[in-house]
Amino acid sequence: WGQGRRPQIPTLADKFGVEGSVISAVDLIKGIGLYAGLEVIDVPGATGYFDTNYRGKGEYGLKELEVKDLVFIHVEAPDEAGHSGDISKKIETIEAFDKEVVGTILEGMRDVGDYRVMVLPDHLTPIPIRTHVPDPVPFAIYDSRNRKTWPEGMSFDEESVKGSGVSIENGYQIMDIFMRGE
Repeated sequence: WGQGRRPQIPTLADKFGVEGSVISAVDLIKGIGLYAGLEVIDVPGATGYFDTNYRGKGEYGLKELEVKDLVFIHVEAPDEAGHSGDISKKIETIEAFDKEVVGTILEGMRDVGDYRVMVLPDHLTPIPIRTHVPDPVPFAIYDSRNRKTWPEGMSFDEESVKGSGVSIENGYQIMDIFMRGE
């Protein structure tokens, strides 16, 4: 990885007073998690590809939430589908993420009290160009204490981002917004 210096970033414990874990098959994400003070959790069958253990990531995430304040779950498969240019795989991986990771987490959190969930991609990888682009990403934050309804006709996709009127200019600020419950 070269001879660079360790980034000087505050841990999530220092900044927000929380302890957490990171679940990912990607070494870069694990490393960022370590710098942020998160414990790396390895999930059997987590591959970073189409065949990853989606449900296992959700289940391990729930287990971590029994003892930690937050868990960061990263799924690489939709990005890989974008790089391959395979629209059917992109749809399949996003649907698997929604059902097996997000669905597992939401179902498991139903009876535990107050919680927040944030869902977002780390970047866009459009099928036609098969590479990352710096465009704004869609994100959703759910807070069990503030059950706002989803706007009529709004979908969770790149096009909806453009017309939503909601924008976070500096991506690094989204964690502050999430942690404050705004």
